Amino acid sequence: MPTTTIETDVILIGCGVMSATLGVMLKELDPKLKIHIIERLDEVAGESSDGWNNAGTGHAALCELNYTPENADGSIDISKALQVDEEFELSKQFWAWLARQGRIDPARFIHSVPHMSFVEGKDNQDFLRKRHAAMNDHPLFHGMEFTTDREQIGAWAPLLMKERTDNGVYAATRSLLGTDVNFGGLTRMLFADLDTLPDTDIHLGHEVRDIDRMDNGRWRVEVKDLKSGDKTAYQARFVFIGAGGGALPLLEKSNIPEAAGYGGFPVSGQWLRCLNADIIRQHHAKVYGKAKSGSPPMSVPHLDSRTIGTEQALLFGPFAGFSTKFLKHGSWLDLPSSLEWDNIMPMVQAGWKNMDLTKYLIEQVRLTPEERLDELKEFMPTAQLKDWELAVAGQRVQVIKKDPEEGGVLEFGTELVAAADGSLAALLGASPGASTAVSIMLKLVLKCFPERATEWHETLKRMVPSFGRKLAEDAALIKEVRTKSHMALGLLVPV
Repeated sequence: MPTTTIETDVILIGCGVMSATLGVMLKELDPKLKIHIIERLDEVAGESSDGWNNAGTGHAALCELNYTPENADGSIDISKALQVDEEFELSKQFWAWLARQGRIDPARFIHSVPHMSFVEGKDNQDFLRKRHAAMNDHPLFHGMEFTTDREQIGAWAPLLMKERTDNGVYAATRSLLGTDVNFGGLTRMLFADLDTLPDTDIHLGHEVRDIDRMDNGRWRVEVKDLKSGDKTAYQARFVFIGAGGGALPLLEKSNIPEAAGYGGFPVSGQWLRCLNADIIRQHHAKVYGKAKSGSPPMSVPHLDSRTIGTEQALLFGPFAGFSTKFLKHGSWLDLPSSLEWDNIMPMVQAGWKNMDLTKYLIEQVRLTPEERLDELKEFMPTAQLKDWELAVAGQRVQVIKKDPEEGGVLEFGTELVAAADGSLAALLGASPGASTAVSIMLKLVLKCFPERATEWHETLKRMVPSFGRKLAEDAALIKEVRTKSHMALGLLVPV
């Protein structure tokens, strides 16, 4: 059967929160754009964006201790925390703008949930006290509470202290500004909104088979309908690869020089999911602990109150596993097929330098149900095996890239890779991911459409009021935009 050819302006690959966010932005910036969105699955938000496949924490650095390392002199570095929190504030502004227009319903995806940090031991208690002092002094984190009182901790989160009979030293912080976000619910609403706009077509059950640069500078994206077998060749001016773990193999197909040397290390996730409704009702917080010595950042344990659809849930984890798949619904051949001459050495070097990660994954795979329960009991002493089940979460692919001095380097964040002329871009990596989708897409728009930056400036400010200003350096602006965002999203309004 001959291949059908379609001319378009934009191709978005992957129906996750990243493509959804970029699609909405681009149609607002230029309503005349013709956009085609390609998704291999028969549903949107079926991979990492789905509510059950990620932590759902609106990552604002309120409770995640790995964003605030301790310096050699004992001081706390909050620079990363400031960056992460500001990026999440941009997301809330964008969602609030959509909510005020009635294009999304905040009650279906975001809720106020206290964010807590919880530690044991004198050294950790001292660390948390210093962290609180450093953060609470900044307007982005003002109002964070700190306590070493066991009764107060129990009042904030009863399951943490119920029947805890030891004489251990504990400490906790709490911020009422925290949120729980169902990114799957948000993504589905964004695509439903896009589906109402002219010249926007969403193709589910379609797989991208190849991406080639044409002589005229446009991109030819070959797509197969997985049900009918029909093939279509889209010719587009701009391509975004937002396919989560599947982005790396597609980026390699593009053959842009900027993609050389990138590799991926897949890590699967698992949760203990509570089955007892009485227990679920007793916990209303996201409680993050401290990763054990030698463990990677992804291993930070947390006891998570969730709202997914109309269902209240309680999760503990994450527990890691190893799979050669790049996607939860991917192929066992994903990892070996991603190997190329220019990324084999960086991947070997990164693997050699991260033997602690390999050791951690082996230990995680070998955990028995009783050993997982023991880890949960460090947070919840009354936990019983009968009340919990093991659930598989999403697949993450950590970025491996060349470094001129260190060789192959393993990254734990997200990375935007773009062609020099801005005609193609891909997003690699994982956490904090979805929480920073708006910040990442704003950077993409400026990087890939620089010639239209001036023309689009006022529209970008309408969508994200603090756009172009450094939020972390302006206390008045923080209060103004946060108050407006929280009111529009039905969240607890900061005092």
